[in-house]
Amino acid sequence: MLMSGSTSEVLAIDEGLFVDSHVTPAVRMNDTTDIWLAAGSGNYPRQPALPFTTTSISQAQCGRIDRSHADGSASSRGRGADLGLFSLTLNDDATLDRAMLDAYGTFRAEAERAGFRHFLEVFYPNAIDRTPGRPAGDRPRDERPRDIARFLADHVARTLAGVPRAGRPIFLKIPYLGPEVTEQLAAYDRSLVVGILGGGAGTTHDAFGLLADAKQHGARVALFGRKINAAEDQLAFVRHLRAVADGATSAEEAVKAYHGDLQSQGIAAHRSLEDDLKRAPTAQAYGG
Repeated sequence: MLMSGSTSEVLAIDEGLFVDSHVTPAVRMNDTTDIWLAAGSGNYPRQPALPFTTTSISQAQCGRIDRSHADGSASSRGRGADLGLFSLTLNDDATLDRAMLDAYGTFRAEAERAGFRHFLEVFYPNAIDRTPGRPAGDRPRDERPRDIARFLADHVARTLAGVPRAGRPIFLKIPYLGPEVTEQLAAYDRSLVVGILGGGAGTTHDAFGLLADAKQHGARVALFGRKINAAEDQLAFVRHLRAVADGATSAEEAVKAYHGDLQSQGIAAHRSLEDDLKRAPTAQAYGG
């Protein structure tokens, strides 16, 4: 369960909600500027992401920067999160991308010292407009990478190529990169677990079909926040996702079965079955 540091403090540390649970608490460890999208602002979605964080590893673990000041230090740390998400958005700009990768390197070192596990999100480039102030001779920002899927996969490989086991993420969270590139990334390093993000909510078939496609081509983790959150019946939605992941049913049949569950419970579907069986890409940048 991915949370902010402040939410984790309440649920994991104060309430001890995960002490006897099979659910693992996780904290978002950085807040790159492309996910801010402040109300009233029209600029953030068009500007390249910059690294930023609002919490620290020790705060995720025990609610304090100084562990010695935590109430019942050992127990507080044990109830906090020992897993975090670090997010990278790379924009095909050497200077900006290096700053993002340097921030990740600093985080990895701190995480290793603290015995803190993490998983790594690598997202699509978020900025395609020309960055204000760039010299006129520089490459315009509206020229996207020639092949975004390979751009992302190659950055994953290069980012982690020199990282020893103690500092590596336990799995990835990336957009589904299509059959060929996903298979190549999964095969390149067998120790690296490829996980896919869900992106926008989309239709039910968007979720079930994306899961089936990604698993077929080497992915082993699915992280579907908005797809699950927007479902009419979240528990039923997850049950059918699980059936697709286990290979017990096809994505299309799972959509039909899910609509059957909604009908039997008297829950109004967001879309007709015909519309819910349609598919469209949903793994875009936070700003759309």
